Amino acid sequence: MVWLRRTTHYLFIVVVAVNSTLLTINAGDYIFYTDWQWTSFVVFSVSQSTMLAVGAVYYMLFTGVPGTATYYATIMTIYTWVAKGAWFALGYPYDFIVVPVWIPSAMLLDLTYWATRRNKHAVIIIGGTLVGLSFPLFNMVNLLLVRDPLEIAFKYPRPTLPAYMTPIEPQVGKFYNSPVALGSGAGAVLTVPMTALGAKLNTWTYRWMA
Repeated sequence: MVWLRRTTHYLFIVVVAVNSTLLTINAGDYIFYTDWQWTSFVVFSVSQSTMLAVGAVYYMLFTGVPGTATYYATIMTIYTWVAKGAWFALGYPYDFIVVPVWIPSAMLLDLTYWATRRNKHAVIIIGGTLVGLSFPLFNMVNLLLVRDPLEIAFKYPRPTLPAYMTPIEPQVGKFYNSPVALGSGAGAVLTVPMTALGAKLNTWTYRWMA
């Protein structure tokens, strides 16, 4: 029965990670992948860092194994690369979808859990802050490698988008002149309570299993 429980645990991780990736693609198809407007980058950074923190910390504390957060993020990354390959096969350019960089931020969460000897409160405060701070940094570096994202946004709009969501020219400096700084600052604040929520889900899960 022990092996069955472990298999079930990791199967749950795979299922939730896949669904999280679907949410990511839906949240970022126009905002992040093709048209990296300044304000949109901040919104996407916050939404993705909080979503990563909830799922990753939930399963890391559920299994009690440092490394589970990275495992969770790896599944999301692989699944998004599958989606990227599907769009590429349909004739869209390689840079049409930019795969978000979840893994380094998840590794920081795992490192916090390991370094604090599995201290749940340290993971919530320190780990949640690190995820929120690091996610925009890693993704901006990733976006700098994209070939002329605005040109791709206008030339290859998502076929599923309604007309009113057609990418528009970004208003540089309209919201703030540093999307990475704003994304990291907002993420560091908002990811902590979302990490706490992921930790709290364990309590509800254990009660449900009992």
